[in-house]
Amino acid sequence: MTRASLDKQPHEVASMFDDVAERYDLTNDVLSLGQDRRWRKEVTKAVDARPAQKILDLAAGTATSSLPFARSGAYVVPCDFSLGMLQVGKKRHPWLPLTAGDATKLPFKDDTFDAVTISFGLRNVQDTDTALRELYRVTKPGGRVVICEFSHPTWAPFRTVYTEYLMRALPPVARAVSSNPDAYVYLAESIRAWPDQPALAERLRKAGWSKVAYRNLSGGIVALHRGFKGATGC
Repeated sequence: MTRASLDKQPHEVASMFDDVAERYDLTNDVLSLGQDRRWRKEVTKAVDARPAQKILDLAAGTATSSLPFARSGAYVVPCDFSLGMLQVGKKRHPWLPLTAGDATKLPFKDDTFDAVTISFGLRNVQDTDTALRELYRVTKPGGRVVICEFSHPTWAPFRTVYTEYLMRALPPVARAVSSNPDAYVYLAESIRAWPDQPALAERLRKAGWSKVAYRNLSGGIVALHRGFKGATGC
C-alpha cells in the first residue's frame, strides 16, 4: 500500500501510520512550523485533567499527547489502532498503559472515563459518527470530550493560501523529513475533505453530546470542539 484513499479503509490507514511512526512527531513539528506544540497545550487546558481522573487519549500515536495528562496526576490510557505507533510509544514511555483499539469499537466498558480526547485522529476514522457515539458511551455522566482537528480557516484569503500550502508545499517538505511522504499527501487531501467547524459541532450533538462549543486556533487551521455527557457538565 502506498497511500490510503479517502474512503479510509482501516487496515490501510493503520499501515500508513505504522510506516511513519519512527519520525512522526518530528515530521509534525516541521510541517506545522512548530504550531503543533501550541495546539497540544490548548488541548491539555481544555481537557483539564485532575489527579485520579481517568482520561482516554484516543489516536494517541506514540503517546506524546498523553504525557501532560499523566503529569497532572490523572490515569491516562493512550489508545491507537496503529501497532507501529504503539510500539514506538511503548519504547519511549514504557510506564504508560498503551492500548490497541479501534475508535468505532472501543475496548472499554460504558461510563469509564472522566474525559475523552482525540487530536488529529478523528479525520482518519472510517465512520466518524460511530466514533463519536463510542466516545460518548465510554464517558462517565457529566464527563467531557475534547476534539482537536484540522479545520477550515475563517478568513477567505488566508484559506486560499493555506489550501495552496497543503497541496503544493506540504508534499515536498514531507519528502524531505518523512519515511512515507505519500502519507502526507493523504493528510492534505483528508484535511480539505473534512467538515467545517459548525458541521462537526452538529455531528457531536447528534451523537448525544450536550453544551457543544468550539473555538478556532491559528485562524481556523485547527479547531477545538468540546462537549459534555448529560446535563451535569459545566
